[in-house]
Amino acid sequence: MEFLRFSDLCQSGQVRNKRVFIRADLNVPQDGNGHITEDTRIKASVPCINMALEAGASVMLTSHLGRPVEGHWSADISLEPVAKRLSELMGRPIPLVKDWVNGVELKAGEVVLLENCRVNVGEKSNDAKLSEHMAQLCDIFVHDAFGTAHRAEASTYGIAQYAKIACAGPLLTAEIDAISRALTQPHRPLAAIVAGSKVSTKLSILNALAQKVDQLIVGGGIANTFMLASGLPIGKSLFEANLLDEAKKVIRTMKDRGADVPIPVDVVVAHKFSPDAVATVKDAKDVSEDDLILDIGPQTTANLSKQLLSAGTIVWNGPVGVFEFDAFSKGTEGIAKAIAASSAFSLAGGGDTLAAIAKYGLTDQIDYISTGGGAFLEVLEGKTLPAFEILSKRAKA
Repeated sequence: MEFLRFSDLCQSGQVRNKRVFIRADLNVPQDGNGHITEDTRIKASVPCINMALEAGASVMLTSHLGRPVEGHWSADISLEPVAKRLSELMGRPIPLVKDWVNGVELKAGEVVLLENCRVNVGEKSNDAKLSEHMAQLCDIFVHDAFGTAHRAEASTYGIAQYAKIACAGPLLTAEIDAISRALTQPHRPLAAIVAGSKVSTKLSILNALAQKVDQLIVGGGIANTFMLASGLPIGKSLFEANLLDEAKKVIRTMKDRGADVPIPVDVVVAHKFSPDAVATVKDAKDVSEDDLILDIGPQTTANLSKQLLSAGTIVWNGPVGVFEFDAFSKGTEGIAKAIAASSAFSLAGGGDTLAAIAKYGLTDQIDYISTGGGAFLEVLEGKTLPAFEILSKRAKA
């Protein structure tokens, strides 16, 4: 994929004395008192800001936060806590500018944070007039928010259309490079782990991956539907009866390509969905009518781990069991440790997946952890994200 990299512009001297507009992802969680509870995204935005400053630019930075109603600002969706934390991290005051669309006072070498961009009327509809106003504020637009890359909004897409120069920041660049390495030019065997509660939410992803991966490992409620489609009992476990044929289709597609959808040979069951439920390991064929399948069993974990250790590339989205309950977390832990131990290039994404990786202390052992939720899923589907599309188009202009 062809696109301009902000790092290249900085190194070539094209950023000196320019006004740079960075679209970051600063949508961080807060408690009831408005205190930030997790600041990873803010910390991740600092390298791009410093890159611009070191190259001699002045910087405008914006993001969305929460779910504001366009045209209605309120304190609970203000970026003020973000400005405070960013000031602490950078060791310099970061002023917060509220009404900024029609002009921003910006001194040479200064950094300002522009208030929640989704308050602007026309943001979500990618309004052309709003986009043009934003583009006129800067000399260079930098998209550095992969979590919004699947949305064609004024601050993510429209401004890139009209800005003099539009490019990808270091975070977005890293995402594009990791995704290309994993899905476009993978070292094989290519294994994908897709787990979740329902096949319906990931059906398009499963169908897309069935066309390209060598092993498609399914987990969670998705695995239950595939087990039933393979003729195995699943008791009272979650499944989707109307998607059994779709599951069979995915299995056939993989088989026709000489690939595989490994079906669990053993599972961990309980009689209730609860952290204090008694966990029992059973052969997959022996699941009874009153059993709930809440994890893959030790033999299945061992089998899958062996396959992952010999993979060339691994893409992971979703824990394979109810990892939040310790009694049903062994499968996800085993899979996570196998991925960490594998010499394969590993790419992981999705909130629950990241939580599992963090729980087992393996964050530094996964090659790339995607920051995007919906964007990551759409990439797995094979979709071209709006941010990628417009940046590629501008690079060719």
